[in-house]
Amino acid sequence: MLKIRLRRMGAKKQPFYRIIVADSRAPRDGAFVEEIGYYNPATEPAELKVNNERAQEWMKNGAQPTDTVRGLLKKAGAID
Repeated sequence: MLKIRLRRMGAKKQPFYRIIVADSRAPRDGAFVEEIGYYNPATEPAELKVNNERAQEWMKNGAQPTDTVRGLLKKAGAID
């Protein structure tokens, strides 16, 4: 099953996340299928960029977003 989830990047104590589509069995920072955006909570206000078209396309094909990513996609306007 495919999941839309966060991949942690950045330095220690300075998180930066990429929003990716990956197999649910893959490790958090392991192999992924496609990167569809990023989220930077360290800036004020938090920076969020998502390719809404690709996110919707992946969800139509059965990819399930995690709870955190679902909230981010709502903020970005990819989910109603």
